[in-house]
Amino acid sequence: MNQTKIRIMGISGLLGGLILFLGDMLFYYDPVNLDIKQNMGNASDLRILFSGMSALFATWFYLFGLGQVYYAFKPTKSVVRNIVIACFASILVAYGIIHAAYIAIAVTAKLAVQNQLDIDTATALASKINQTLRYFVYPFFILLSYLFISQVWKRKTLYPRWIILFFPLIPFLFQGLFDKFLSGSVRIVIIGGYLNLIIVIFFIASTIALWNVNPKHNGFAK
Repeated sequence: MNQTKIRIMGISGLLGGLILFLGDMLFYYDPVNLDIKQNMGNASDLRILFSGMSALFATWFYLFGLGQVYYAFKPTKSVVRNIVIACFASILVAYGIIHAAYIAIAVTAKLAVQNQLDIDTATALASKINQTLRYFVYPFFILLSYLFISQVWKRKTLYPRWIILFFPLIPFLFQGLFDKFLSGSVRIVIIGGYLNLIIVIFFIASTIALWNVNPKHNGFAK
């Protein structure tokens, strides 16, 4: 695997995050109204359509981007490397599925607005299903976090230790802090697309860390 392919895979992961982030904004961003469900109810059919489509394309880009992580973990034991990639892939596929499941919330919210129904009651079931899907991701996230951080800290990968600061677990832990202090449209943009933004940050850091890595290097990160 040459340097060009390694870089392209990182950029692919970054694009996946940006595409799904834009999909989030198509669902519920409005420069005036700060009520997310109300914004989803007022979204045009075209915005909902494009947002739903973004999940498919983003997932493809995400999975191709994981080739970069696979390469970085080549010095590790094959079983560790495979578990890391399997967990990461499961999480990123879940990103796409959960985003696509938002279509049910958006369409229900739209019908509620059009028919003057209580929007929270109308979207309750779709929201509950969406939240339930997230619970299945947590075990993979916990296992991935342990293996990724421990292997990088022990210098058993091609990643430098500083990549840990940009691993999704770290910014994920600060989400509540941002949610508390941000307000207005900025809050909708940051918190609304937070999970995809932390993946974008990770792939940016990963691509920088591996930008000049020697493809023939089989040792450990310095």
